[in-house]
Amino acid sequence: MTEAATPRMPDEVGVPDPFPYMHPIMKKNYGNWDWHDRPRPGVLHHVAKSGDEIWTVRAGTQRQMDVFTIRKLCDIGDEYADGHIRFTTRSNIEYMVDDEAKVAPLIEKLQAEGFPVGGTGASVSMVSHTQGWLHCDIPGTDASGVVKGLMDLLHDEFVQEKMPNRVRITTSCCQINCGGQGDIAVNVQYTKPPKINHDLVANVCERPAVVARCPVAAIRPAMVNGKPSLEVDEKKCVCCGACYPPCPPMQINGDDSTKIAIWVGGKHSNARSKPTFHKLAVANLPNNAPHWPEVKDVVGKIINAYKKDAKHWERMGEWIERIGWNRFFDMTGLAFTKHHLDTWTGARKTMNMSAHIHF
Repeated sequence: MTEAATPRMPDEVGVPDPFPYMHPIMKKNYGNWDWHDRPRPGVLHHVAKSGDEIWTVRAGTQRQMDVFTIRKLCDIGDEYADGHIRFTTRSNIEYMVDDEAKVAPLIEKLQAEGFPVGGTGASVSMVSHTQGWLHCDIPGTDASGVVKGLMDLLHDEFVQEKMPNRVRITTSCCQINCGGQGDIAVNVQYTKPPKINHDLVANVCERPAVVARCPVAAIRPAMVNGKPSLEVDEKKCVCCGACYPPCPPMQINGDDSTKIAIWVGGKHSNARSKPTFHKLAVANLPNNAPHWPEVKDVVGKIINAYKKDAKHWERMGEWIERIGWNRFFDMTGLAFTKHHLDTWTGARKTMNMSAHIHF
């Protein structure tokens, strides 16, 4: 076998070397960029200290793509760009070109093929989401389906930069593994303890590991009908679902127990203000596939109130901090419920798990 045909051995030391895939202009000026601007939504323009220029065109793409869509995107890159593409952490595809004259034809082709150009600056960027029903082994909902519904609603805010600041939205299909944080976070909320299939526990679950997995020590070994099993102290259980991944017979999902909660005000960066945890805005929304209209309605109310009232450059959490939570609920028309109270059984503050609202 020739050297060229020998597959590359995995090295397990992180991501592959990016330089072989970089645009020549980016490789040449690595670490030596002078300034950048945004000529229009979805387009970034970088100028190096050497005077070299490069334009990046960002288009919205779904996270889970079939091979035909991937080939179509690559063909567009070969024909209209310089053959160099990359994907962002929010699953947008970006094309790099070294000539401004290539930007307009590239955008025209992307839009003709159904890929909106945008997601830069003060816009609603593509929703960061988890795998959902297609790939995840413990999903409570289909995160990618929720994203489809939300981006149908928010498409106009993706292709233009008319928000007070960037808006980062995340969705998660369970409550423990991939719960994202953002300006708006749509996460699964379990409302009841797991239902245990005692006939399967001994054959499927490593019971000591399941007991150790519980963050509030609510699970203990038990004998049920003469078989080794597990039991849950429902007074301690916070319905987090941590026991379900190592022990599928402890089913946490169900039509009556899997709901959706919306959190607001999360922020990773330290620009203008410190990073913040998100806080609960709405709880107990129905997990209503395939369009999740109740989730879309709530997110739409929050986005519209923020866009109307926030100051320029004010992030979602900074806006809420300025106006106060009382006015936030008034402006969005959302209800203040028992789920927001610190004395409630499942309150995050009580469990010392996250920041919470105080009244």
